[in-house]
Amino acid sequence: MAPRERVPKNDPVELGGVTVLPGRRASIELPVARLPTRSWMSLPVVVLCGARPGPTVWLSAAVHGDELVGVEIIRQVMRGIDPRRLSGTVLAVPVVNVPGFLAQSRYTPDRRDLNRSFPGSPRGSLASRLAHLFMTEIVSRCDVGIDLHTGSNHRENLPQIRCNTDDPVTLAMAKAFAPPVIMHSRLRPGSLRDACTKRGIPVLLLEAGEALRYAEYPVEVGVLGMRRTLAHLGMLRDAPDPPRRRPPVIRSSTWVRARRSGLVRFSVDLGDRVIAGERIGTVADAHGHTRSMVKSRADGVVIGITRNPLVNQGDALVHLGEFADSGRGIARDPGS
Repeated sequence: MAPRERVPKNDPVELGGVTVLPGRRASIELPVARLPTRSWMSLPVVVLCGARPGPTVWLSAAVHGDELVGVEIIRQVMRGIDPRRLSGTVLAVPVVNVPGFLAQSRYTPDRRDLNRSFPGSPRGSLASRLAHLFMTEIVSRCDVGIDLHTGSNHRENLPQIRCNTDDPVTLAMAKAFAPPVIMHSRLRPGSLRDACTKRGIPVLLLEAGEALRYAEYPVEVGVLGMRRTLAHLGMLRDAPDPPRRRPPVIRSSTWVRARRSGLVRFSVDLGDRVIAGERIGTVADAHGHTRSMVKSRADGVVIGITRNPLVNQGDALVHLGEFADSGRGIARDPGS
């Protein structure tokens, strides 16, 4: 009788003084700083140490504390993974900006944008210290990252992956995620993606939904896309079917802004195709005396839109992803 082939085991994960064995799950708190009450503010991390070896991936959300959609996406993804059937390791940080999350604020208490504070410093501001902790304890252990965001300032975003589409590895991951749209996105100094790119770590950034709001479609796209990406990396054995249409890769975008102040009403919504010069809404004053048409500046798709009807002259109204090929369509997940 031939000897049974030995299945290799994953390495244990050592994090925050806790050892997580292969095939196990653990919740760990990493101390960030003392609060004025002398209690500790900590960074919560969920560790899934797969039974078999494979890549290490981090999932992060609420880098901006008011962006809640990603928190729900990570919650659902983690609930659906059995570490005994996982290859590799997942480090999930559903709430990175803990104080901002508790205050329902985009920023940290020192009024800094955490996503402009990376890679941080152990002796800097609270935002800088939090960024440094995340880079040191989470990013440094990982091969790949997926960071989740929403629109800000009363704007809602069509689910879209933003990444460096010039990198073949990153583009393959984005296509595996299969969002409605893939956006080529330049790096912003001080952002998490910028800091990780300088370390050679591929990052996908999902923009989906609106701050301080849940919506079924962005959450569904995020959950299905994350599972597809983990399967693409060889970590999960099965993955949801991709949409029938491949997501278009968009290289540039433009904002349509209000030419006058007033109340805006749109005739388009997220995911709609538009052509240059097409009327996409109107801005009218509260007295009914004047009305200004809002027209598209390019052929493309609506990837972001303001949800606040009160606008001032110059305000961003609609974000358009510009199509190089006017024959492209928008991918939608089955059942969405």
